[in-house]
Order: sequence, then structure tokens, then C-alpha cells
Amino acid sequence: MRDNLRLVMIGDVVGDSGLEALESLLPGIKAEADFIVVNGENAADGFGMTEASLNRIFAAGADLVTSGNHVWEKRDFWEILGKESRILRPANYPEGCLGQGWVKVAKAGVSWLVINLQGRDMMFPIDCPFKTFDRIAADPAAAGAVIAVDFHAESTKEKECLGYYLDGRASLVAGTHTHIQTADERILPKGTAYITDVGMTGVKDSIIGMDTKLCLDRVKNQVLYRMACAQGPGIIQGITAEIDRETKKAVSIVRI
Repeated sequence: MRDNLRLVMIGDVVGDSGLEALESLLPGIKAEADFIVVNGENAADGFGMTEASLNRIFAAGADLVTSGNHVWEKRDFWEILGKESRILRPANYPEGCLGQGWVKVAKAGVSWLVINLQGRDMMFPIDCPFKTFDRIAADPAAAGAVIAVDFHAESTKEKECLGYYLDGRASLVAGTHTHIQTADERILPKGTAYITDVGMTGVKDSIIGMDTKLCLDRVKNQVLYRMACAQGPGIIQGITAEIDRETKKAVSIVRI
């Protein structure tokens, strides 16, 4: 048994190319990992998830799937949110929304507490992610767990704010949503591994995983053409964080 645990978080899976890249490359990553979290909110044609796309992510090796604002895109998927314990939607959606925002899982001899939160800067003004974390962390289930946070947010400032707010309380705070992997991975002063955005799993030669021409036309013409996933070979992006088994503090964080 290793002294340090290896926690992997994979960036937003975009469409079939993202799913194919995940299926091809995640098994190799899984061989060296203790726990794998995959953000799957764009897996079904770029917007939301279906039961079939979710099952492909699990079959590829994910222990848990997180999401974000697009998780509500496919109405048929709401039923899955209500019954599948391995899929999370952001915990700070108002009370009454289907699904769960955090879960505790036992694996590799430790407890993993994964929390999905959504930002509010330049996004929907839902409940406060900072106070939501405080409420979850106060639950007795959080005691002694490796706490990993997927913060699905637009603002780099808001992401860094949450990172420092949770420094020493979470083992990992990793941003998702922008699909652009940042190069600021680091260990914060009190022992939390942090990165502003883990990136995406999808077509490299694209604009955030989407068809380049459609994106350019939208920007140039200011017409909201319907987006479509790019076609071509996919890449996988994310991070691996090493966590001390005893202290639950991060030892290292590297980009995938």
C-alpha cells in the first residue's frame, strides 16, 4: 500500500471524440490511480449527458462523474440524476433540484468525499458555493476523508478565491467548465492541491471541443448558430494529485 494516494480528475468530456479518447487513454491512467473523477457534462453531443454516455464514462474507468450547468440539458437524464449515486450535479443548486452534490466513497483504504460546486460570476446566481462547502464540511461524514472539489466556474478570480478559502480543508480544488487547461497547478500554503482549470477531453484542433467554423461564425457575425462538436482525434486532459494518506494534505499535482 502506497503512503501517498493518487487522485485523478479529468476535464469535461466533449462529445463522441471525447468519449473515445477517454475509452482509449483512461485505462492506462487508471492503472496508476487510486480514485478517478471525470467531469462528463458535455459528453452527449457537447451538451449534457445521456444514460448511454454516462455508462461509457464508467466503463472507461471513472469512479465518479461530476458535472455543471449543462447537466440539465437532456430532460430524460434527470431521472438518472435522481437515482444514480455515482453522478453529481453542483451542490449549490437550490433545494428541490434532483440529484446530489456530494458523495462519500470508500476505496483504497480511505474515504473519498467528492463535492461538486458551481460558480456564480458570469453564471447563474445560484446558492453560495463557499457557504455550501462549509455546510457539507460540517457533516460528520466529512471527518477524516480525502476531500476533492470540482469547482465548475467561469471566473478565474472566483476559482482562486475558493482555492484559498478551502486551503487546508480540502485535499484538492480543481476548476472545470472553461475547457482550457491552465498552467497554474500548485500546492497552496496549507496543503491543498489547486488548478484553475483541468481542461477538456475532446478534439484538440477545435475551439473548446466545438466545430471551429461554427465558433468563428458566431463570433464574427454575432449570430447564435447552433454549436456542434468538432470531429477528429481526441485528447485527454486533467491532473493527478498525490495526497498523503495520513494527513490528507497534497504532496504534488501534475497536469495530464
